[in-house]
Amino acid sequence: MEELKTITQVTKAFGVSTRMLRYYEQIGLLQSQRMDGYSYRVYSEESCLRLNQIIILRKLRIPLKQIGILLNDSNTAHAIEVFLENIHELDEEIDSLSTIRNILKRFVDELRSKSGVNLKSDLLNDITLLSMISPLSLSKINFKEENTMEDLNKASEQLSKLRDRDVRIVYLPPATVATYQYEGDEPEMHVNQVIDQFVRDNDLIHKKTDLRHFGFNSPCPVDGTEYHGYEMWITVPDDIVIPEPLTKKHFEGGLYAAYMIPFGAFEEWGRLNEWVQNSSLYEYNGNWDSNNMFGWLEEHLNYINHVMLENSEPEGLQLDLLIPIKERNSELSSK
Repeated sequence: MEELKTITQVTKAFGVSTRMLRYYEQIGLLQSQRMDGYSYRVYSEESCLRLNQIIILRKLRIPLKQIGILLNDSNTAHAIEVFLENIHELDEEIDSLSTIRNILKRFVDELRSKSGVNLKSDLLNDITLLSMISPLSLSKINFKEENTMEDLNKASEQLSKLRDRDVRIVYLPPATVATYQYEGDEPEMHVNQVIDQFVRDNDLIHKKTDLRHFGFNSPCPVDGTEYHGYEMWITVPDDIVIPEPLTKKHFEGGLYAAYMIPFGAFEEWGRLNEWVQNSSLYEYNGNWDSNNMFGWLEEHLNYINHVMLENSEPEGLQLDLLIPIKERNSELSSK
């Protein structure tokens, strides 16, 4: 009988998060299955082998779209084409790095051999050196601190920080919410199923036509296993009776910095947090408690249209990332 691995076993064995596994499945790179008597996804030996292949190709800096082509197409010619394309890009990068090395060595030689040479007024204005530097493209240069594909992606993101016009400032009104929290295997999927069923059973799409759907890690991951919990909220009428295991809470609402992402792009949390930290107009207004993800929220957009689907997290799902904020010096300005 084939040995099946649980999602926790897979995340620990391969060093990937549950969300990354879900993302790979959503874009068609990976498949899981359900086992009788077990509520969560499990992975076959074939799926684990495929995941290992995905990780190997990612380490070789092959884009996910091209990984799909390589793993789903047995045509050797197509594989050769993909690898040659990536080799060409690496050759360009190697040429750029070789040029950079030669220029830096030239700087050292000039500064050592000639007294009175000034870096800013002499070397950085040298026409010969400038003609060598000019063809270099910043987009082709990777920094030596960055060792992995994920780090390279982060470095690229740092070159395109969120601008003020990318971030929306929104007010979330106070609301009564039905909540459910779970810690264990695949917590997002588990709580989503419970909340979806509650919404359907109580016909909330008709009784609460402005309903909203929020979630957050509870608690956050504390180590490389990505083991964590998740809590989900759905806004409800004030007088509704909430059945166990759900509970009723009051959400105080407030001002939030919002940034929309496609499902799976959770690395954007870092960019939104950086925007908040660097904003001259707003500052963080959360509690720094990792048990509730520091007050950060993920809102499932257009949930009222998705909840009645067989898959309430369809392809193309969008989320709002939300960080609680307040105006800087708001206490002083209100006096």
